[in-house]
Amino acid sequence: MTTPALPYRYAWDRQGRKGQLCDVVVRAKAMNSCLVRFADGYQMVTSRNAIRKNKEAQR
Repeated sequence: MTTPALPYRYAWDRQGRKGQLCDVVVRAKAMNSCLVRFADGYQMVTSRNAIRKNKEAQR
């Protein structure tokens, strides 16, 4: 069984996570925030401005 590619990468240098792949679990309109989950299971609430589409996963 293969794991699906994570559709986003974290672009900001917060908590040592810059450049790591992640998935958006929940998006909120208030304050432009979202809950993201990284490949290792770590989750955090961040700004949606901090994530970018993972171009590798779209291929």
